[in-house]
Amino acid sequence: MVLSFFGIVSLLKYTTMRVRPSALIIERNCVLTMKYRYGDTDVYALPGGNPDPGESLLEVIVRELREELMIETEVDQMAMCGEVIGEDGRKDALHAIFVVHLVAGLPVINPEHTTALSVEWLSVADLERKHLYPHVGQEIKAFVEGKLMGTYLGKIEQPYVD
Repeated sequence: MVLSFFGIVSLLKYTTMRVRPSALIIERNCVLTMKYRYGDTDVYALPGGNPDPGESLLEVIVRELREELMIETEVDQMAMCGEVIGEDGRKDALHAIFVVHLVAGLPVINPEHTTALSVEWLSVADLERKHLYPHVGQEIKAFVEGKLMGTYLGKIEQPYVD
């Protein structure tokens, strides 16, 4: 079968994977998350975002945390990465999760840059019971226990809430 230029472009929009770097900030055995509400469900996301053209993954994290949470940070090593394969027309995403350290400020939601409702520090022990995005609570617990570092997780089974 021969595809036209527009057929190839149409096909690529369904096969292109976006990259979403995010921050794993751990203090006192708690993880910094941003709380969202979808329908009747609370969803907790690791802070991060999408790269602007020409921006490195580390630059994205520093910028997004400055804009959305009004904090200054320093990015350390990659803790883990994995793929969420989109369903129902959602784009596939590669999640690159980096250890990040607070340098200045206290995290506070900036409503000009995010729709998150609040900042939530979740206990590492409670992560598996929360609706986390990406869904890596068990892996974060293993990372904190020193059992996982810089690991490619493969496919992350992400439950979606509409």
